[in-house]
Amino acid sequence: MMMRNLNIILMLTSAIALAGVYGLKFSIEDTANERSALIAKIKSQEGDLSLLKADWAALNQPGHIEPIVRRHQEALGIGPVQQEQFGTFADLPMRPAAPDNKALNALFESLDAGVDPIDAILEGLQ
Repeated sequence: MMMRNLNIILMLTSAIALAGVYGLKFSIEDTANERSALIAKIKSQEGDLSLLKADWAALNQPGHIEPIVRRHQEALGIGPVQQEQFGTFADLPMRPAAPDNKALNALFESLDAGVDPIDAILEGLQ
């Protein structure tokens, strides 16, 4: 009688394990199919991206842009870059010989006192 009960329990356990393994197999197959679909989609998008990069490179060629610029030059008010548009080194301000310690000390004191210098500047603008 005990052997019979043990055999029934083992048969039920085997059937449950078989159903679990069978379910796991289909779950793994579904996951593999999803993975394959994602890989195919990624490859398709990489192809689209390379096509867009090629289009972008062609559209950015000076030979493509120049006629558009010439057509709209008057409306946009643009022209070739002139040397006078650039400054010289003499136009650059020289560095101060020493930092302005008084101004820095005043700034740190106001910060320690809880005064926000940015608020003061913004209030002065309004």
